[in-house]
Amino acid sequence: MAYEPCGICGGDGTISNSFGLTNKCPTCHGTGKRGADSPLFRDVTKTKPEHHRQPNKAVVAEKKQWPETHEGGKLATEVRASSSVSEEVKARLVREIIEYEESHALCTQTFQKKVRKQIRP
Repeated sequence: MAYEPCGICGGDGTISNSFGLTNKCPTCHGTGKRGADSPLFRDVTKTKPEHHRQPNKAVVAEKKQWPETHEGGKLATEVRASSSVSEEVKARLVREIIEYEESHALCTQTFQKKVRKQIRP
């Protein structure tokens, strides 16, 4: 197999800089030879699957189905047990209780009175 001298180091196998530091040639890796069958350009594209970017999909958080606090759960049970309002209104009120808990961390007395006023016959 015919070899040509490396085009970077000139066949020496080392390269040096103006500060006197010497290192192996990055092209021929210190051999000083370039193979005739080696390509002039090395393919540096990233073809492995781990190199590809993953799609930026946010993790979908599940919606809460029931209030977390004791007061909120008790209030939601009262809403579901109410016979004077429709199912749509019950679902809306339970959702309001859950959202109120998320923003205020608990159900206040004022909020409980407001909800109970809506489920009165």
